[in-house]
Amino acid sequence: MERTTCCVVGGGPAGMMLGLLLARAGVEVTVLEKHRDFLRDFRGDTVHPSTLRLLDELGLGTRFAEIPFPKLEEMRMRIGDTTVVMADFRRIPGAHKYIAMVPQSDFLGLLASAAEAEPSFTLRRCTAVTGLLTEGGRVTGVRYVTEDGTRGELAADLTVGCDGRHSAVRGEAGLRQDSFDVPMDVWQVRVDAPRGSLADGRVLARFGDGQAAVTMDRGDYHQTSYLIRKGTDEELRRHDIQWFRDRLGALCGWGDEVTSTIGSWDDVALLRVTMGRLRRWYRDGLLCVGDAAHTMSPVGGVGVNLAVQDAVAAARLLAGPLRRGSVTALDLARVQKRRALPTALVQKSQLSEHALLRQALDGTLGDGGLPVPLRLLRGVPPLRGVTAYLGGVGIRPERAPAFARG
Repeated sequence: MERTTCCVVGGGPAGMMLGLLLARAGVEVTVLEKHRDFLRDFRGDTVHPSTLRLLDELGLGTRFAEIPFPKLEEMRMRIGDTTVVMADFRRIPGAHKYIAMVPQSDFLGLLASAAEAEPSFTLRRCTAVTGLLTEGGRVTGVRYVTEDGTRGELAADLTVGCDGRHSAVRGEAGLRQDSFDVPMDVWQVRVDAPRGSLADGRVLARFGDGQAAVTMDRGDYHQTSYLIRKGTDEELRRHDIQWFRDRLGALCGWGDEVTSTIGSWDDVALLRVTMGRLRRWYRDGLLCVGDAAHTMSPVGGVGVNLAVQDAVAAARLLAGPLRRGSVTALDLARVQKRRALPTALVQKSQLSEHALLRQALDGTLGDGGLPVPLRLLRGVPPLRGVTAYLGGVGIRPERAPAFARG
């Protein structure tokens, strides 16, 4: 049987960061990624200030800066004719006063390149995990299948599930999330809008007439998330695509020459929004981090940042036990204890934002005036720095371990 010290399932932000850090600690680590490459549509394409600082500490800041990207310096919300600045990243401390709007494939490619320079790191693409190996109740590795149908087993002292919101590892381990009610699903679409309709890199949320959308200027197109009531996708798609073009155009102020770039419903991807959190992130021999442990709402775009922070904490706390060959459930519990509070606070904040989204989809947001939090943000500009810090840096941001610094 093949063997590694740590098997990381999933080559997303958490998996690649964890693999890189453990490899720099001298731990033999194998990352299993089911896809051939990192190219995905509508993934989290934001790198937050706390992650940018991590890249600097890892000696990767200069290489990252060579990737062309727009900088998000503020987030705005427009309710009818009223605009509110929700976060101003220029007000936060540190060298990086912005969110980098970088395709996730470029970010993951950078991490993979740095990790593959380490002799103890292996990335195996086109390899999907199909089950867990167990012995006496302890997880001892994984079963997998490759793209050509070859099946195999990989034994490991520790298996880490970094395989996202639909985590196969989580399900195979019998770990169940406590779910939160969410009011919406999201249609995701690219619109070839004219340049200049938004400032480069700006994110603008728009609410009006029972509609809600978030548009992100990506240079040659606008990445747009259009919110619909939970579970109504099939019903709404019975309309002709022109119905959607008209509604989106009215909300965003786009004419037919813009919305006509949406050719058919095939151009409109559905994200079924879920949100939940494991009561226990681990069992003997196995740990879940990132969305596998706590599925985040897309609100605020903080899922990638949280996943990266989980990975850094896990690497710092587990590198020593992995090198000694003595990882225990108590070691895994320490990771959860470290990351539980930041996760719970972010999800609590997202649930508060969901209350605004319910009002927006009901068409009642702004009736009788703006909600108190939005009035405060309009009237007290320094508060925009507080919201930027909470969203861009977060509670208990992690620093690169000494063994991994470049």
